[in-house]
Amino acid sequence: MPRDVRMKGFAERADVAEVQRFLAGRTAPLPAEPVPLFECAGRVLARDIRAEVDVPGFARAAMDGYALRGEDSFGAAPQDPIALRLLGEALPGRPFAGRVNAGEAVRIMTGAPLPEGADAVAPAETCAESGDAVAVREPVAPRSHAGARGEDIRRGEVPLRAGRRLRPQDAGLLAAIGAAHAPCHRRPRVRLITTGDELLPPGSRPGGARIVDSNSVVLAGLVARDGGELLRGEILPDCEERIRAALCEADADLLLISGGSSVGKEDFAPRLVAELGALHFHGVAMRPSSPAGVGEIAGALAFLLPGNPVSCLCAYEFFAGPALRKLGGRPRSWPHRRRRAALARKIASQIGRVDYVRVALENGRVLPLATSGASILSSTVRAAGAVIVPRDREGIPEGEEVEVLLYDECEAQGDAA
Repeated sequence: MPRDVRMKGFAERADVAEVQRFLAGRTAPLPAEPVPLFECAGRVLARDIRAEVDVPGFARAAMDGYALRGEDSFGAAPQDPIALRLLGEALPGRPFAGRVNAGEAVRIMTGAPLPEGADAVAPAETCAESGDAVAVREPVAPRSHAGARGEDIRRGEVPLRAGRRLRPQDAGLLAAIGAAHAPCHRRPRVRLITTGDELLPPGSRPGGARIVDSNSVVLAGLVARDGGELLRGEILPDCEERIRAALCEADADLLLISGGSSVGKEDFAPRLVAELGALHFHGVAMRPSSPAGVGEIAGALAFLLPGNPVSCLCAYEFFAGPALRKLGGRPRSWPHRRRRAALARKIASQIGRVDYVRVALENGRVLPLATSGASILSSTVRAAGAVIVPRDREGIPEGEEVEVLLYDECEAQGDAA
């Protein structure tokens, strides 16, 4: 029977790095699945893509004009044009069927296949058509204004490598080489369980002794950012049997349990995770989020996220986020942009504990926010980002350069302006 820490406190707390090492060794990318091209942007490739065709599959005109043999235009000048016999026309998707021989030309539009025998295109503005002839007023060298077969992609090339997070243009390239779908890692399925008698669903108006659940909204956005598929979420009362039943639903790759993670009388989640599977860590040497925990149920990682909003955000970023990204084939590293700047005021910390400090950027300097409470969600809204104080530092003095994990683009751009 797992130790019941309710109303007793933590005998010891795990080191942040120890928990992170455990999770790094416990997660691997999920298997591949075929993803339609219109839906693959943002997904992660599970294997290398090798082109089975040349792109383009034919030599083509790079501009509107006249396809000819370049040598036939040598010596042409505005005052002394060279006349060529006009054979016909080549359009995209409707190539000219014959061959261009010496002294001949074919009217051609951009993207149309270059006729057999032709090796260049004379731009339309340098030519004058009259009846069944065209006068070329400027010379064009062979291969001018003409794209070669395979100039974009050659058969056998590997234009996209496994592990790449696909961009819209990557999806376009897949279409160009004839792929019907993209082999991507399956998106991790995430189930969110929120507990607390005091909680009202998002969209409600707070009143009396009850508050509106904000953690589920924040977590839903973080899961989307990190490439997860959020399954239905639910808010449960502090009822042991209801929480047990929810934890037994084995339909997810990862469980997020918001609230009920500490040592209070109604904090059932840690003991239930231990009973139903394994509770590997409970209590971490960090601020905020010290009541965070990590376990497993039926092969799914289960994360105990404290109910206080900032603690919940912090625990997700340190532990759940990296695991979720790895399952989906993304890097475990934090996805934030980073910026270095000097501290405008010292940060106090404690050796042996990792601190997650919300900061603002003012006049190019990093200003720790005065509000440090883990329940003050608005502090993360006012903040430009966070500074991580490592466990071996007893704070950071004023003036020292620190690295800020930026929450978004707008804060940094606004500060720079």
